[in-house]
Amino acid sequence: MRREKLNVVTPAAVAAGHGRYVLDDQVGFMLRVALQRHTSIFTTRMIEGLTQTQFAALAKLAEVGPCSQNHLGRLIYLDAATIKGVVDRLGARGFLTALNDPNDRRRALALTDRGRQVTEPAMLVAAEITAITFAAFSGDEQRTVTRLLKKLA
Repeated sequence: MRREKLNVVTPAAVAAGHGRYVLDDQVGFMLRVALQRHTSIFTTRMIEGLTQTQFAALAKLAEVGPCSQNHLGRLIYLDAATIKGVVDRLGARGFLTALNDPNDRRRALALTDRGRQVTEPAMLVAAEITAITFAAFSGDEQRTVTRLLKKLA
């Protein structure tokens, strides 16, 4: 539920006894609730049973082209252990392949033909998911929320 007035509590106000902590007004709590709503929309609509992290890996590879597993993990903000699991699962499904580069000992990950065939429609579905998540906002509000979230990231 949205409240008309946001109770922002500063440390000074709490120390003076003037503020009170209202969980529903805290940014972390609101972000978690919004993420749960978005995740529910994503899970019910995304094709091929892709998870959010699997989709992010495919979409980023479609955007930047072949890159190392470590670099891909950094690009989508996943730690080394998590990106390895994501890559292993996508590879087992035939969506990714590892390319050998004679100039670099590291292998570069790339989308397979099947991976491209899944990623392109998945990106269209992801755009619809974003539109559904943002449906309560006007176009200007959507741009503002996006801009503000980028500042937090």
